Amino acid sequence: WVERLSADGRRLRPREVVAEFDKYLHDELDLVREAANAAQLRRNMDGLNLVMVPEMIWDMCTTTVMVMQRMKGVPISHMDKLREAGVDIKKLARDGVTIFFTQVFRDGFFHADMHPGNIQVSVEPATFGRYIALDFGIVGTLTDNDRSYLAKNFLGFFRRDYKMVAQAHIDAGWVPADTRLDEFEAGIRAVCEPVFDRPLKDISFGKTLLRLFQTGRRFNVEIQPQLVLLQKTLLNVEGLGRQLD
Repeated sequence: WVERLSADGRRLRPREVVAEFDKYLHDELDLVREAANAAQLRRNMDGLNLVMVPEMIWDMCTTTVMVMQRMKGVPISHMDKLREAGVDIKKLARDGVTIFFTQVFRDGFFHADMHPGNIQVSVEPATFGRYIALDFGIVGTLTDNDRSYLAKNFLGFFRRDYKMVAQAHIDAGWVPADTRLDEFEAGIRAVCEPVFDRPLKDISFGKTLLRLFQTGRRFNVEIQPQLVLLQKTLLNVEGLGRQLD
């Protein structure tokens, strides 16, 4: 109904976005699938020495039961306890970003439910200060094309090369091919340029993302359902980072 009602409704691709979340919610109810997600993430993160993922006890796992290695840590939201234990909170904030972007850009496979309830910090001597990840019901996956597009966008933003950002959208087919590059570039510049002159603590990634969506609306940018989960997780990570530092 929304798609039929307006061109804007079609651009937002509501059925595909809802279908994406529907798929993740139903996948989350299959605990063998969740255990497999955990095993993949554990393998990917091996050697990074920043995050611990519990090992699955496969002989005891079924679609309705998941048995895993017991993990002991302090919930990341218990800041006072972490400080008392001597954990470097600023390093924790940096490590969180490193973990997330390693999952996104290197592996294309990321923990997509990174709210504080799913994250603990180890205070055991052998693994002191490492993240402990829990709850692997929702993971996001990205294709090589998605990662390439994201990398070009990030590089463009950080270099203030808004033409590169605009071109990346056109190359990916996310805006109509006849879009005027210079106009699209100017629209992106108007959103991003004010951000760079502020200290990090005053920049809201969420608000910037929202303004980019509003600009995208003018240029008929199509919402990409496979990236909705990434955008949600970016906001989780931003909130967690701000809480820490």
